[in-house]
Amino acid sequence: MDASLGPSALIALLGGILSFLSPCVLPIVPPYLAYMGGSTIDAMTEGRDRGVIGKALFFVMGLSTVFLFMGFAASAFGQIFLQYQREMAWIAGGVIILFGLHFLGILRIPLLYREARFDAGDRGGSLFGAYILGLAFAFGWTPCIGPVLGAILSLAAQEGSISRGVVLMGFYAIGLGIPFLLAAIFMRRFLSSMGRLKRHMGRIEKAMGVLLLVVGVLLVTGLFTELSFWLLETFPALAVVG
Repeated sequence: MDASLGPSALIALLGGILSFLSPCVLPIVPPYLAYMGGSTIDAMTEGRDRGVIGKALFFVMGLSTVFLFMGFAASAFGQIFLQYQREMAWIAGGVIILFGLHFLGILRIPLLYREARFDAGDRGGSLFGAYILGLAFAFGWTPCIGPVLGAILSLAAQEGSISRGVVLMGFYAIGLGIPFLLAAIFMRRFLSSMGRLKRHMGRIEKAMGVLLLVVGVLLVTGLFTELSFWLLETFPALAVVG
């Protein structure tokens, strides 16, 4: 972990948070938490079922497992084609720009309106069941998550080592997972805030589009690498962090 990974890590973290706030994820958080806890939303709101916090933790561990393996696979793929890294950056940047235009409403991609769901069966009420639900959630991400996740995986493929790609996906998992835990701990406040957040869903989608556009342009122009080098030159001590 050093300064050269900083910009990618920050983008991955922001991508995870925006994925949580997306119209595909935010509305399903309370019923997801209630189901995997074998409880009800009312019981969680009134603080009568604190066991759901532990199950939310295992849920986050489940989705993190999948994302970390994705980071490993993307980085390994990138290592194979390391000699074509510049060409890969152009392709990845172009695809990410298309995703950004989709979220901004400039270009609509029909494929991104489809959902891939993985049926985990009746797994609510246990720690293992919550972990399995986390796996299922990550495997069956909705179109709102797919483009952002694809952008982060593209960044992981650009990293110089497999371990750095895995770390990058770890930041994405943190950005998506921590809000799940906070929602389980502060369910009453979370539910009261959802109404306000829903009114800003359009802005959240636009923010996702802008983030993807910026990442795509930086990759295509090579400025992403230059930004990393600038951080190393400006803050030399960051080169030995971690």
